Amino acid sequence: MPKKIQILIIGHNGSIAPEVAKIAYETGAEVAKSGAVLITGGMDGVMKEACHGAKDAGGLTVGIIPQSDPSFANEYCDIVIPSGMGLARDFLNALSGDGVIIIGGGSGTLSETCAAYMHKKPIVAIKNSGGIAEKYADQYLDHRKSVLIIGVSSPKEAVQVILEKINST
Repeated sequence: MPKKIQILIIGHNGSIAPEVAKIAYETGAEVAKSGAVLITGGMDGVMKEACHGAKDAGGLTVGIIPQSDPSFANEYCDIVIPSGMGLARDFLNALSGDGVIIIGGGSGTLSETCAAYMHKKPIVAIKNSGGIAEKYADQYLDHRKSVLIIGVSSPKEAVQVILEKINST
């Protein structure tokens, strides 16, 4: 049996605006409908909403949390990996996905984006979600121009584009 595609969704932790929650939920559902495994940081905010959407659509969710205690993961994680690595787990997250979808996000999201960029992972950003996604959509992170962060307008487009990029690498 071939390996399942793993898509990492990254974005704001904690309290998020209802419109960002909707985008995250719908993106998680689209990942599940595609047959891919959803990887997140397993916490609240975008991660929780994406996992919720994937679960409601019958998908498999994995949460790689910074703590060593699995009880910190959100309730929609099927598989919890308690890394015990704190913020260093951003690199583990980035390397676990075959491709990355950014929804909003702050400095932690930027850290994961940079890790994925350095390892030349395909990256898509949902433009209307604010934060890091909005700031870096349709740009490179540096002068090396390793990976263009492709800006998209919808959850469905995000999953379609990331799957195309993953399958072409």
